[in-house]
Amino acid sequence: MEKKFDQETPLVDIQHLKQYFNININAFQRRPLKAVDDVSFSIRRGETLGLVGESGCGKTTVGRTILHLYKPTAGEIIFDGQPMKTAADIKQLRKKATMVFQDPYSSLNPRMTVSDIIGEPLDIHKAYQNRAERQERILELMNRVGLNSEHAARYAHEFSGGQRQRIGIARALALNPEFVVCDEPVSALDVSIQAQVINMFLELQQELGLTYLFIAHDILVVRHISNRIAVMYLGKMVELADSKEIYERPLHPYTRSLMSAVPQPDPKIARSSKRIVLSGDIPSPLNAPSGCPFRTRCAYAKECCAESVPEFQEVEPGHFVACHRIKEL
Repeated sequence: MEKKFDQETPLVDIQHLKQYFNININAFQRRPLKAVDDVSFSIRRGETLGLVGESGCGKTTVGRTILHLYKPTAGEIIFDGQPMKTAADIKQLRKKATMVFQDPYSSLNPRMTVSDIIGEPLDIHKAYQNRAERQERILELMNRVGLNSEHAARYAHEFSGGQRQRIGIARALALNPEFVVCDEPVSALDVSIQAQVINMFLELQQELGLTYLFIAHDILVVRHISNRIAVMYLGKMVELADSKEIYERPLHPYTRSLMSAVPQPDPKIARSSKRIVLSGDIPSPLNAPSGCPFRTRCAYAKECCAESVPEFQEVEPGHFVACHRIKEL
């Protein structure tokens, strides 16, 4: 089913976002860990942007910084045309933007009932007139994500992983948000449950007109749900394109390696396809290489790659790549 979205209007516009954490090296020295380093992208209204990359590349930090769970070190976050700068801006943002967390076990308070977990955003923002209205809204949300009303008085530990994630999704939808950051929402679930949750995200998007930033490391999951896919490496964006385009014709050497690792269901295609194995380990963000962050593992790296950071540029309509040697490749 083709997902429709507003091609023109970006709901979320991120410009030169940086998120550095000061790390103690020893008793006298601190060094910035560049978790997100000069990242720019936009998400159109009603669209799903998939964000992929290895563990530690900064995907989750991007999502949390957009929602101001971390205060950005630098850069601009523009939501619905409005820069998010003051405390009042951020308070309004948190009514319209929310997050579904990765771990359905640790993201729910074990001392609260399901009713209180889902109703917590309503309590914080005083989004009801009386207790009856609050309870009606909670039951409506539970029904929307496939939970029964008798579950309301139970506690999170009484549910399976898939049911817990549904509770987390109901909580995220409590204030009728426009934008949802999905931080690896199915990675902790059984494969059989993953498909149910992914399909529920798609249904909710159709029904409620939601816009998603979908963070994951499983490229097949991201391809299924996303309109466009962005690839991160060591805190930087290396490629961004339409999901079909990036899957069938990746341009950046790192993206090519990721796509070569995707399992092929057809044995003939699997035998003919060549796996691109990267040499070495991913560098520490505390000691990132000079120039292109990927150059220490890239088979095409030359001297120019060590001298300067490649510009994240549009090499084809809608296809952005950060690589010095993109014209040769």
